[in-house]
Amino acid sequence: MEKLLEILKGIRPDVDFANETALIDDGILDSFDVVSIISELDDEYDVQIRINELDPENFNSAEAIWKMVQELKK
Repeated sequence: MEKLLEILKGIRPDVDFANETALIDDGILDSFDVVSIISELDDEYDVQIRINELDPENFNSAEAIWKMVQELKK
C-alpha cells in the first residue's frame, strides 16, 4: 500500500490520497489521471486492468485501488 501511495503522489502530488475517498465522484481525478494510474499499476504490480474494472468505485480512494490490485493479482 505504501508503494501505491508513492505512485499516486507521483501522478498527482497535490492530492491527499491517504485520506480522500471520492477521487472520481468529486472530480479530483480526471480520465488522464486514471490512464496514468492504470499504466503505473501495470508496470509496478504486473496487473492488467480490463474494461470491467474501470468502475469509478475502483478509483475513488487509494484503498479501493489497492483492493482492486490485490484482487487482480490472485
